[in-house]
Amino acid sequence: MKCSEIDEMFKRLSAKTPAPKTELISTSPYTMLVAVVLSAQATDVGVNKATPALFAAADTPEKMVKLGEKNVRNFVRSIGLYQAKAKNIIALSKMLIEEHNSQVPDDRDALERLPGVGRKTANVVLNNVFDQPTIAVDTHVFRVSNRTSLAPGKTPLAVEKKLEKAVPVNWKQHAHHWLILHGRYVCKARKPDCSACTIADLCSYKAKAIA
Repeated sequence: MKCSEIDEMFKRLSAKTPAPKTELISTSPYTMLVAVVLSAQATDVGVNKATPALFAAADTPEKMVKLGEKNVRNFVRSIGLYQAKAKNIIALSKMLIEEHNSQVPDDRDALERLPGVGRKTANVVLNNVFDQPTIAVDTHVFRVSNRTSLAPGKTPLAVEKKLEKAVPVNWKQHAHHWLILHGRYVCKARKPDCSACTIADLCSYKAKAIA
């Protein structure tokens, strides 16, 4: 995709959603971190059903550790991989207390050292909490990037690296939000809604989708 087409693509996506935000519910940097950890291989909708009660009981690392792994499991058992996630939430909470004065670090390396936090989770936290222009590549971003030829790649990391180079600076802050929303509601996995797509004329997948 040409630079001019990329700029036009984000211009149209931004016109549709001028100030995109994550759909995960949170009340603080800490609860955002926990919500993102829970969202791995799960939907935001599913996470949002479980977290209000969890955060009402524990919205700080200290309260979460006191709540305990067993109780955390009970709060999030409706979410996939809940047992491993509950274990990681307790472990990362302890690490935040012991190494970061109970604060969520704004450094990628420090975030990725936390249990249950990978590159994508770190990118989401850095972007949503600390307003850093990181690009988190989930299944939606990966799909849209490949279908449109915006940033084709065989792995999430490869797509992320290409997006970092391809996306103009003025669009980077919200780029992954626009791509997520487009992939979630328009460029869907099984049946992309090309007739409702604002960037269909820029997309190299258009002919395949119509066929």
